[in-house]
Amino acid sequence: MSSSGGPGPTPLEPDPVGSVGSTAPVALVTGASRGIGAAVAALAAARGYAVCVNYASDRAAAESVVAGVEALGGTARAVRADVASEADVLALFRAGAELGPITLVVNNAATAAGYGPLADLDAAATLRMLEVNVLGTILCCREAVRSMATSRGGAGGCIVNISSGAARHGGATEWVDYAASKGAIDTLTMGLAREVASEGIRVNCVRPGLVDTDFNLHAPAGRAERITPSIPMGRIGTPAEIADAVLWLASPGASFTTGAILDVSGGR
Repeated sequence: MSSSGGPGPTPLEPDPVGSVGSTAPVALVTGASRGIGAAVAALAAARGYAVCVNYASDRAAAESVVAGVEALGGTARAVRADVASEADVLALFRAGAELGPITLVVNNAATAAGYGPLADLDAAATLRMLEVNVLGTILCCREAVRSMATSRGGAGGCIVNISSGAARHGGATEWVDYAASKGAIDTLTMGLAREVASEGIRVNCVRPGLVDTDFNLHAPAGRAERITPSIPMGRIGTPAEIADAVLWLASPGASFTTGAILDVSGGR
């Protein structure tokens, strides 16, 4: 439960997996046990980062991501934390900092409240969704700024938020509330980018379209097949393609890019 609904759970310590004390820059990726987050974690490791693999409940999946990184000679650590809990977020960043200096934070953790028209939404489920998708991203952005800002002794860095194409098209009849939560991420990205540009921090956003992940399980069977013909490129995306966009935004090639919202959607 987040701080808006009462005290959060006891701060969580990192799981005893992965190496610590790496001299590599650290990428902290939320929701990294599967899908886009797992792909980002793997690619970040391949690009030379030590990776803090955050997960909410599926420890085995997170440890599998860590094992994949270590098998290729990289450094990673799985850390359980609910991003909607301020106490958990603080513990997550402490654990990430034990790996080395955090220079990249990817806010990927998200959930959906349900599927259907807004008139049928469940208020409790929607509140939980907003706590994870919006409050969680804000809290992680706050801690990223606190650790990276040059005025606070940091060396700068990058924040990449994961939005959704739903923020553009609104998710009508499917998940308007989820779309609204991702619209908040777009606005957060633009405002925070301006706020911390002088602190050596770049803040950008990737807005995926339909991607082949477990998130599609929130929708009725056949949705992906129904939507695919409306995608100009004629197919859905892969987590690896989203990860490529994230790591480009974190690269020297994007050194003059901040406040950007990058659509990776096959043209839809």
